[in-house]
Amino acid sequence: MTESIDILLAHGYFLAEDENEKGIMRPYPPLGLLYISSHLKARGFAVDVFDATLSDPQSWHRRLQTLRPPVVGIYVNLLTRSRVLRMIRQAKEIGARVVLGGPEPANHAREYLQRGADVVAVGEGELTLEALLRHFPVHGLDGLDTIDGVIFLRDDGTIAETPARTQIAQLDDQPFPDREAIDMDRYVDIWRTHHGRGSVSLITARGCPYRCNWCSHAVFGYTHRRRSPENVVAEVEHIVERFAPDMLWYADDVFTIHHRWLRRYAELLAARGLKLPFETISREDRLNEDVVKTLADMGCYRIWIGAESGSQRILDRMERRTNAARVVDMVKLLQRHGIEAGMFIMLGYDSEELEDLQASVDLLKQALPDIFLTTVAYPIKGTAFYQKVADRVVSLSDDWETGGERMQTIAGRRSKRFYRHATRWMVNEVAVHRHRTNGSASLLGHGKAWLNSHLGRAGMWLARNEREPETAPRPLEAAPGSP
Repeated sequence: MTESIDILLAHGYFLAEDENEKGIMRPYPPLGLLYISSHLKARGFAVDVFDATLSDPQSWHRRLQTLRPPVVGIYVNLLTRSRVLRMIRQAKEIGARVVLGGPEPANHAREYLQRGADVVAVGEGELTLEALLRHFPVHGLDGLDTIDGVIFLRDDGTIAETPARTQIAQLDDQPFPDREAIDMDRYVDIWRTHHGRGSVSLITARGCPYRCNWCSHAVFGYTHRRRSPENVVAEVEHIVERFAPDMLWYADDVFTIHHRWLRRYAELLAARGLKLPFETISREDRLNEDVVKTLADMGCYRIWIGAESGSQRILDRMERRTNAARVVDMVKLLQRHGIEAGMFIMLGYDSEELEDLQASVDLLKQALPDIFLTTVAYPIKGTAFYQKVADRVVSLSDDWETGGERMQTIAGRRSKRFYRHATRWMVNEVAVHRHRTNGSASLLGHGKAWLNSHLGRAGMWLARNEREPETAPRPLEAAPGSP
């Protein structure tokens, strides 16, 4: 006989459905769900976790049918909307109550509630789910207005949103993520198979105090709460003893934000003989000689810098509070200390002109990071960027269920075709410059990059007058579905 459980936790990202990621194969587990699982188990609840990443939709359906949980909690982000909606329908078929969390549902609460979800949990999930699991057996869906941090539909169909829940102040009091609930060894093996080194992720803090206006703060807000260095070192010791990874990924928004904390953490790692290679993310203004030397001593092999643009005008419009020129110095500093420098570049931000794109190319050519990734800006509902362009946001899909922020564009902005050519030009122009600077590419590689740079530039010129449409096929509206 199957043991009864109180809640089944899940998310909607199936790696098998992601063609791009299948070519990369750098998966990490859903730490947020694993934190919720360990919290609820520590409070005496019976919890099961369905990790979709390395599974398939058929296994999800079988798990539901086998366990028949009274409550299903699903983490949702903007990439998993259509899959999660199918998961909701399947959960409702077995009579489960469905609670949604993550960065997506709070911005589209009505749409999700009308399609079967019972409650949307806003912000951190641990305390809210604990409260709901104590509430449901006694009151069902009645009296939800007594629980902080939730959105639900009243009987008359109107939306109700309760006051925000107070965030967890002492993160050290929380148990480590429940990695035993999933096949963590498989993640490590996948990394070793495809990249030669097994990797495990962890976070040392929650939230980001910076106000870059394209970035979503739907879960943690603008807070920044750190675990103690001692607590994080204890987790690293556990990870090393249990999973024996070859490297770590610190998944913090800005790992080097607190310099005194970083120095203390480095001292504790050294005292325990822990020196694993790792990569993480920072900002140029939170790096300096002392910080970079500390990172190198800790074993850091790559830092990703959110440069975003080489145009200071665009950075200021983004409210990044960073200095484009200083990025070059920080890249060189990292490389001098033997740390690879990665950079993120964003194209297509509102009001961007050709000279701004050129400034980004110039920045990359001056800095010559070891690697850089590009993306085209898209407005995420709930962000300051979205509010700025809300009257020009156009959906490219007339079906909310299959749409999402990535299926939106900004009317009047240069076309997607233009930005495909711009990306091609940017990547290859930098490659040509790299070859000329240090001869790192073959003659054939140099010739190919030179050709693609010019083709990209020509494509930009041909598409220079193309603009995104002013209207969608029809307005994007919430269909009135039923549970």
